[in-house]
Amino acid sequence: MQNTRLNNLFDTIARSLGQWLANPWRRLSLLIISFLFGFFLGSAISTSAGQRADLDIWAAAILVLFTEVTSRIFYSSSFFARRSLLIESLNILKVGLIYSMFIEAFKLGS
Repeated sequence: MQNTRLNNLFDTIARSLGQWLANPWRRLSLLIISFLFGFFLGSAISTSAGQRADLDIWAAAILVLFTEVTSRIFYSSSFFARRSLLIESLNILKVGLIYSMFIEAFKLGS
């Protein structure tokens, strides 16, 4: 790419954000937020899909596809060579989503 001012600005922002997220406590807090957002997302999806009966199959298919693709990316052999924060937070979001669906199933069963 050309070395323009806009490109330099984006590179500087990305580098400083990467250094800011390199702190282990910030990384942990971002992963916890990702888990909680996944929990909220699972609860919201199951509630809204359950309200409209025609969305149940599509919501389930999309969630299964999301979890399978995320698992394929996270547990591939190339992942262990490099620990990307984006991939790790996406996996934690998946764990929160599945946990939320598990809790929703308990609520419906009782």
